[in-house]
Amino acid sequence: MNFIRKLYDWVLSWAEKPAGVRALCGISLAEASFFPIPPDVLLIPLCLSKRNKALYFAILCSIFSILGAAIGYAIGSWIWWAAPNEFSSFANFFFQYIPGFTTDAFSNIKSLYDQYNFMIIFTAGFTPIPFKLFTISAGAFNIQFAMFIIAGLVSRSARFILVALLIKRYGKPINGFIDRYFNLLAILFTVLLFGGFLLIKVVL
Repeated sequence: MNFIRKLYDWVLSWAEKPAGVRALCGISLAEASFFPIPPDVLLIPLCLSKRNKALYFAILCSIFSILGAAIGYAIGSWIWWAAPNEFSSFANFFFQYIPGFTTDAFSNIKSLYDQYNFMIIFTAGFTPIPFKLFTISAGAFNIQFAMFIIAGLVSRSARFILVALLIKRYGKPINGFIDRYFNLLAILFTVLLFGGFLLIKVVL
């Protein structure tokens, strides 16, 4: 946990540097496949420092997050399996060292994909669930790539743009609210969306 805290502080430190926007792009790219710190950590202070560019930062964050998701998909598709149902040494490295990865969680995702497809990718992209776990597993389980990208783009863009709009509209006072409640509200919204999706499925 001390390592994660130091990594968090390192990400945050880029907000005060001239290369902060480039760092945001790089972290958004990496977080979707292996990096443990979400890009929101840097997106928020960047938006606060230049509120007139908040939407621009959010759009960059979304674009590079989806590029990272495609990299995660490629990892799952090309180098995740040593043989059918046998993890590669690369996959075992992830399970051992990358936060958010466990063999049990990875195995359980397959049934979620089978049942919910678009909705489960949307959930992973919009909520605090580690997005990388779903990008890599989508490739490993041969989820339709176009559907995966569309679901990821919608959910990641919705999350980052919502954060940017809140900051652009309310400024620093909203920062405490985002820290305390945004993830909880994102989960609640997704649960309600999921409930509506399931209701439609039952009715039809």
